[in-house]
Amino acid sequence: VATQINIDKKILDRALHLNWIARLGSGMEHIDTAYAESKNIRCISSPEGNSNAVAEHALGLLLNLVRNISKSNVEIKEMKWLRNENRGMELNGKVAGIIGYGNTGAQFAKILSALGMKVLAYDKYKTGFQTEMIKEASIEEIVHVADVISIHLPLNNETNHFGNKDFFSSLKKKPVIVNTSRGKIVDTAALIVALQQTQIRAAALDVLENEKLKELSEIQHDQLVWLNAQENVLLTPHIAGYTFEAAYKMSKILLEKLEIY
Repeated sequence: VATQINIDKKILDRALHLNWIARLGSGMEHIDTAYAESKNIRCISSPEGNSNAVAEHALGLLLNLVRNISKSNVEIKEMKWLRNENRGMELNGKVAGIIGYGNTGAQFAKILSALGMKVLAYDKYKTGFQTEMIKEASIEEIVHVADVISIHLPLNNETNHFGNKDFFSSLKKKPVIVNTSRGKIVDTAALIVALQQTQIRAAALDVLENEKLKELSEIQHDQLVWLNAQENVLLTPHIAGYTFEAAYKMSKILLEKLEIY
């Protein structure tokens, strides 16, 4: 299954001969894994398969924002040649904060360190991953010193609206925020306030709290319209892990985990 299908108790009760559920990608929030496992149904995922795709997309979003690529491209199409207004920021020598050091967070950290960034990484459930290039850090350290913060968390009750008013208020260096994980991990209303109050420099989102644009509430519609009007906001339609290579790798990994490849 992919993200479009919810495997809940009702489906599981009717699946009398189900042996396993394989998630094509990362994130198991749409599968009732606890109930499935209580019925001896094995649940697996393949986050390793699209981690590089997501990391590369996150880099593209970040470079686009700090170097005003899309903004200046639109201006040239309008016959405007604005060099001073589009002076950018180099990533080399800056501090990146990675929140969530799973497959994707680790891959993005590797890419950023290769660009000469000092990378701080935080993971509540993982330690001992520090290397010469990656430093284990606390959330407190990241929000105080990071020029870029990239979120790579699974969505659950603990991480829902992790990026809230208190989080944005704690930021000290007005960082660029990148979210390629799940939309509900960042409170859109709090993000908008952070942009309006210049608590953050810019935001790049590959995910939204509600990605069904035809089913947006009035508030969600207004929020999206506002975000789309900002030059320092970049939105893409949940395509970070959506590459041809990732589709193959995720399938291969699932088969290997099921030992039927």
